[in-house]
Amino acid sequence: MIQQVLEAPESRSFGSSSRSDIFLLIKEMLAYILCTALAVLPLLIYFRNPYFLKDLHCTFLSIYVGIRLSRIEKKFYSILDRFLDKVAEHPHKKFIVYEESSYTYSQADRESNKVARALLTHAHLKEGDTVALFLGNEPWFVWIWLALSKLGCTASFLNVNIRSKSLLHCFSCCEAKVLITGADLQGAIEEVLPTLKQQGIRVFILREHCHVDGIESLSDKIQMESDEPLSRQLRASINIKSPAVYIYTSGTTGLPKAAVLKHERVWMGSFLLTFVGVRSDDVIYIYLPLYHSAAFLMGLCGAIERGSTVVLRSKFSASNFWNDCRKYNVTVIQYIGEVMRYLCNTPKRDNDKDHKVRLAVGNGIREDTWVEFLERFGNICIRECYGATEGNVGFFNYGGKVGAVGREHFLYKLLFKHILLLLLAGETGLLVAKIGKRTPFSGYAKHKQQTDKKKLRDVFKKGDVYFNSGDLLKIDDEGFIFFQDRIGDTFRWKGENVATTEVADHLLAVDFVEEANVYGVKVPGHEGRIGMAALKLKENMDFDGKAFYQHVKNYLPSYARPRFVRIQDALVVTSTFKQMKVKLAEEGFNPALIKDPLFYLEDNKGYIPMTQEIFNCIAEGRLRL
Repeated sequence: MIQQVLEAPESRSFGSSSRSDIFLLIKEMLAYILCTALAVLPLLIYFRNPYFLKDLHCTFLSIYVGIRLSRIEKKFYSILDRFLDKVAEHPHKKFIVYEESSYTYSQADRESNKVARALLTHAHLKEGDTVALFLGNEPWFVWIWLALSKLGCTASFLNVNIRSKSLLHCFSCCEAKVLITGADLQGAIEEVLPTLKQQGIRVFILREHCHVDGIESLSDKIQMESDEPLSRQLRASINIKSPAVYIYTSGTTGLPKAAVLKHERVWMGSFLLTFVGVRSDDVIYIYLPLYHSAAFLMGLCGAIERGSTVVLRSKFSASNFWNDCRKYNVTVIQYIGEVMRYLCNTPKRDNDKDHKVRLAVGNGIREDTWVEFLERFGNICIRECYGATEGNVGFFNYGGKVGAVGREHFLYKLLFKHILLLLLAGETGLLVAKIGKRTPFSGYAKHKQQTDKKKLRDVFKKGDVYFNSGDLLKIDDEGFIFFQDRIGDTFRWKGENVATTEVADHLLAVDFVEEANVYGVKVPGHEGRIGMAALKLKENMDFDGKAFYQHVKNYLPSYARPRFVRIQDALVVTSTFKQMKVKLAEEGFNPALIKDPLFYLEDNKGYIPMTQEIFNCIAEGRLRL
């Protein structure tokens, strides 16, 4: 009977329906579980890696930039072309704001057209020529660079602080036949003018009249020219591998070297602002010198790439910094570590957080300054970066971890292979980066020996070549990268690399100096290292503080002048007769620990005997260097 009921049509229908419902219920439960798992998975990943979403965002940006670079390589498109597209896109948008004047993208285009025509007519420039630009931060710098780009010429940016031998050396490195300078730098040019005239160099100055033989006025010639666009044929042969600019770096030894930046390198530098989140509606404050890569590549070229507005200032002023930011509605600032400390050291005000700055991009900020800066000036996103002018690898700290210069990212490391040599977990290693198609190293103009010194061969396998950064970095257990120190015969002070060999050469020109050993020493409360020189005096001669000061003042920029001098009977050298710097740097300038005579460079006065009172004032922060 039971069997008959189970086999009845109704029973069979009911049983089939129940099984179908059960299967449907199971499918719904599985779908629910799957959806729940997918919803929870990001949380699990986040708890395991709290930077997952930022890593993902960086991945998408890397892919985006990679695609753009690939297109630029296939059909050459320069940063000048990007500028011209922005001129067409928003001609009346402000491009450069300088003091009380502002210039739109269209005005900048027309001004650079006039400059280009004047140089074409009077300097007889042609595609492939190099022109040295000896000029500080002002709109003329931008107009002349754009003009040279329109003519297919390469600009060589000279540091306005260099003089005499260094100036001539830098000029000769790039083989320029024309030099353009500002009116305020005429004196520096006149010092080397006889040599320039002997070499047949044309010198133009931004004045309407100049009566110095060998220096030609340029401003009057520019005013006479048309502002009509120039033919693209003037730069028809320029490609992604052509030199775009020369930017000087002191490197590890000797006089400054001209790093060759090709157009591909200019693009890579300009894309940094894309990575850190700069938008076209941002206003970028640039006060760092345009002749350095930070301001030129990341600042100016980055602003052009984004189509942003640049507020340009001739030089940094701690007292006017935030007033400028408020006045011009600045939203993005560039920095070097010292700048952030200077700002933190200014007297506190009630309106310290009254500004529109949302993003700070730069390098060299210390952890304690980072924290103090945010506490005092508000919720500003700090994006610390790492890179070298001539280098082929760089990082940026998109994760926001205080003190880090970057973060290891699998896709970035896949595309741009780099490694820390001799690195154990959590320990310091030398950063090297493989030289290849995606990571080229163009080296230094007319410095093959120095270029080869930066290359490490057969590192991991025979035939491979790596760029030696000369920098020591460390990676923590979360993948964040921290800068540790710089190796080689150089130190960094006030945002400038100082070549110890060059400084020592200048000191040896002093009549009472027989030997000179220059090195950098750490100063409490300051970033980088300040210059110090150990000297051996000629027999029967004394140290003349006033004469020594006059010499370094005449031949060295302020940041390269030794602030401390140590007189020794004999300079210690290695078995291969190389000067010992490390031990001297460790000993510092404390007269309580050093028995040798010590001298201190007092601002604008000269070298005076170093006392314990002076040392204490420096150590306690009562005396600023």
